[in-house]
Amino acid sequence: MCVKMVDKKLKNGERGTMVFGKGDSLMFEEADLFSRAQEKLPMMAPFTRREFLRMAAVTSLAVGAGTTSWAAEAKGEMPFRELGKTGEKVSAIGLGGFHIGKQSDAQESIRIMRAAIDGGINFMDNCWDYNDGASESRMGKALRDGYRERVFLMSKIDGRTKASAAKQIDESLKRFQTDHVDLMQFHEIIRMEDPDKIFAPGAALEAMEEAKKAGKVRFVGFTGHKDPAIHLHMLDTAQKHGFHFDTVQMPLNVMDAHFKSFAYQVVPVAVKQGIGVLGMKSMGSGILLKSKTVTPIECLHYAMNLPTSTVITGIDSMKILEQAFEAARTFKPMSQQEVAALLDKTASAGSEGKFELFKTSNEFDGTAHNPQWLG
Repeated sequence: MCVKMVDKKLKNGERGTMVFGKGDSLMFEEADLFSRAQEKLPMMAPFTRREFLRMAAVTSLAVGAGTTSWAAEAKGEMPFRELGKTGEKVSAIGLGGFHIGKQSDAQESIRIMRAAIDGGINFMDNCWDYNDGASESRMGKALRDGYRERVFLMSKIDGRTKASAAKQIDESLKRFQTDHVDLMQFHEIIRMEDPDKIFAPGAALEAMEEAKKAGKVRFVGFTGHKDPAIHLHMLDTAQKHGFHFDTVQMPLNVMDAHFKSFAYQVVPVAVKQGIGVLGMKSMGSGILLKSKTVTPIECLHYAMNLPTSTVITGIDSMKILEQAFEAARTFKPMSQQEVAALLDKTASAGSEGKFELFKTSNEFDGTAHNPQWLG
């Protein structure tokens, strides 16, 4: 595998910067370079160590040190980043909606969420199906007393038909106790046929567009965790229908780099199209940590080093919230050597996807276990 590497000094004095295409700024102007490189390897095959380290160098330089396309501004100790082409700025760390509905006492959930917002986290993730609606209901209560105006509120729907999608949007708004969400995403695009179902005549996209016209939804995106090829099909289907997604959510972690990589295959395409990248499963619900190869802070820093608008992390206690704040406080763009060292020590554990069960099993596929959600 041959990857063209170019040394260039940027105007700000950064050294050792990778540049694709023309100009001094780095915007993945030739994002298909990654695709061409990937085509030389079988989709499921792990990289050789030499190939991997070379790609790690490309990744760190292309999406970390020296870039300006996702450069953050700090509000207190929390970095804020641009959300694609929306004009919005969101916290580099986002609060995951699933874990916030698991506390035995709803007041504890509310306390965690408000502490997160007070500490600078403004991106709130949620989903219509999380904990049978409890996650949205608890978040709605947490966003009373002026907190709603301080956050960028996102949720997701599973419905594939127009009727089911419209119903789920309205139910989410009712639980949130708000008249609109800032971002609504099509959830679990994990089957190759999902994009065609979403964009079919009289299907879910029509409900989403009507909700947007009615002021219920500001921006539209989609999520998935199964295979980068499905994400690429969704983006291609959208283009064929003349539709532009504002965001795309995907697993981005130190294991992803070695197996069915969203970072290598989807992120460059999203960046090229001006779509906000939402990272998730940086620790895979803690499963990645069982590999004993990385720490939670390393996991978060790796995902933040990619051109993510926000990295959504599950926060189920004040201790884990402080961990997220620590990651934000201590983050700085990683050098190619730092990325290569981090990915080198996870290469063996990550080569077969055994720590990314969301890719290799249906354990994390909520809609597979509840097909009635799809409508």
